[in-house]
Amino acid sequence: MSNKKHERMCTGCGQMKERSELIRIIKTNEGEIFIDMTGKSNGRGAYICKDAECLKKAISRKGLERAFKCKIPENTYRMLDEEISKI
Repeated sequence: MSNKKHERMCTGCGQMKERSELIRIIKTNEGEIFIDMTGKSNGRGAYICKDAECLKKAISRKGLERAFKCKIPENTYRMLDEEISKI
């Protein structure tokens, strides 16, 4: 029996995956958006696959903007792209 509690949806491709297979991106109360490597930081979280293609899909579909309910600057997307390419 699968434990559905730890499954999250990728904001890029829309697939449900285990939390361990995804990258957590958070928006803090101060409005900062960054990758949460620990998975435990405070803030609104959104998940994306460990794949640059899913980030491109999330950008084109505005998946992160919907998840965080705000406009995301281009430089934030570039920073996320650089960080995901390192993983």
